[in-house]
Amino acid sequence: MNAPGNFQLQLSRFIRAPREKVFDAFVTEAGMRAWMGPRGLRVPEASVDARPGGLWRVVMLARDGSRFAVSGVYREVARPGRLVFTWKWEGGPMPGVETLIEVDFTSREGGTELRMRHTGFPDTAMRDSHGQGWGSSFNKLTDLLDPRGSAATVTLLGDPRSTYVRTARMGLAEKGVAYTLQSAAPHSPEILAVHPFGRVPAFRDGEIALFETSAILRYVEESFDGPSLFPGTILYRARCEQWVSALNAYCYDAMVRRYVLQYVFPKGADGKPDRGVIDAAVKEIAAQLATLERAYGEGDFLAGPAVSLADLLLAPMLAYVEQMPEGKHLLDPVPNLRRAQAVIRKRESFTQTEPSHVQ
Repeated sequence: MNAPGNFQLQLSRFIRAPREKVFDAFVTEAGMRAWMGPRGLRVPEASVDARPGGLWRVVMLARDGSRFAVSGVYREVARPGRLVFTWKWEGGPMPGVETLIEVDFTSREGGTELRMRHTGFPDTAMRDSHGQGWGSSFNKLTDLLDPRGSAATVTLLGDPRSTYVRTARMGLAEKGVAYTLQSAAPHSPEILAVHPFGRVPAFRDGEIALFETSAILRYVEESFDGPSLFPGTILYRARCEQWVSALNAYCYDAMVRRYVLQYVFPKGADGKPDRGVIDAAVKEIAAQLATLERAYGEGDFLAGPAVSLADLLLAPMLAYVEQMPEGKHLLDPVPNLRRAQAVIRKRESFTQTEPSHVQ
């Protein structure tokens, strides 16, 4: 016997599209296949009989092959203003529990205000998990209908001169994901609203907020189609993670913080670069470049036969190193590394994210 409580979920979303189009996305098979389900899931099966008493059913498929089926009955279909239907999972954590969804569509300021009320959850955990799922699904709905595509929901925040911001931008470009770049300085209110430590980049996808470049690009990798940013085999994935950790832990500090930024923001006597800091960093960088030279060998990428997050992380750092006074001297002894960097610098993801100034 089902005894769902009074737990309910209320969501709203403004979408820059006529309400007829927004409404139809809920009641057509093509529309439901395009957006129903959180990011990372696709809908291979959808059936719709959009009339009071008509049935609907959707099957969602995860990348690992897991299937999630949900179905229901239309209670009210009043195009383009209101839609009411039931929702019941076939198996899963809420089997046999029928909930109710009411959606109102209101024209406003060149778009549609969508308001959803989902009621009948048995507990707060189920309500909250559905809230996350609907939020991610509405991001996909916005991608589908807003003229800006995913740039209407996906926002990268940070200073475009930052190597980490550039890495995130390159990853988004490699995946073919449209996004909005919001310029924001470290520790600014906009950054601190997402990143508790005030660093850049920060990231939003609708109400979803993330920080740290690797986490951001892992989310992008699993949420969007397009070429993979992570290698396909266990060994290559491990090597990718190995180099990502090494670049973050060792190379960024020497190459950027203690070398590049010492020239850009001098902290020595009389406002000049501190030669002691620079000389120590240059010695470490030379050793790091020699290690990377061996890692690249005859290949063009650090982890397997294709570009990965490791390459995207390194390229912006080396681009700045090369511009510094000792840069040419440091790179002369590492022909494998220079060759690999020449390859990545021809990619659109690199050329389109060129910053105007160093940071």
